[in-house]
Amino acid sequence: MAERKKPKLAVWKFSSCDGCQLSLIDCEDELLALTEEVRISYFLEATRKVEKGPYDVSLVEGSVTTPHDIKRIREVRKMSKVLVTIGACATSGGIQALRNFKNVKDFTRYVYAHPEYIDTLTTSTAISDHVAVDFELRGCPISKHQLLEVLNATLNGRRPNIPRHSECIECKRKGVVCRMVATGTACMGPVVQAGCGTLCPGMDRGCYGCFGPMETPNTASLAAHFKELGKDPRDIMRLFRSYNANAEAFRQESESHG
Repeated sequence: MAERKKPKLAVWKFSSCDGCQLSLIDCEDELLALTEEVRISYFLEATRKVEKGPYDVSLVEGSVTTPHDIKRIREVRKMSKVLVTIGACATSGGIQALRNFKNVKDFTRYVYAHPEYIDTLTTSTAISDHVAVDFELRGCPISKHQLLEVLNATLNGRRPNIPRHSECIECKRKGVVCRMVATGTACMGPVVQAGCGTLCPGMDRGCYGCFGPMETPNTASLAAHFKELGKDPRDIMRLFRSYNANAEAFRQESESHG
């Protein structure tokens, strides 16, 4: 009997910290089951073995920050039947998108002895700003459980069941006391997409917004409440400028307080 042909999976890194790729490795037992269903053809974080494309599914971590990145992501798109971006860097530009609000030449001049050697773009942008993307998986880092759901759905030809509601709903479901109501702590939960399992609120901390804007976020209302809590415009700007600073809803709100 001929061996069943497995779909080819590729995992790509652009400008990022590798944390989302590690989330795939952290799947451990589930990863062993995954290898029964797919052929991992390109994943330099885990293996030096490389098989040429085309690939059935490509997972892309990281943002586009250099001219080389632009050329490379177009090549990856051509080789991939399905392209899924994973993590805040790939879906919104990541923490490095803070450069988008300043002069990059100033940064390179302060940091590098020979800034003339640095070939970089003035912005850090999402993969979807450069090529068509089939699905975006949020998080900094992503949830391994959501990643497995995306892979399962993609391999079975269905849409991934990833929640778009706010972190507040997750807190309510878990019985986590609202930090803003109970202690007056600034929390991004009302406008942030669920996915972390209430990690920070569950430890008596406000949400930092790792999973980016929820569906239809009312950022202006939250910013007004932050002001009632005593936050000045600079504080409010910084709350919206973190892991997903370049996500449109957060970028627009932060600029209104800059």
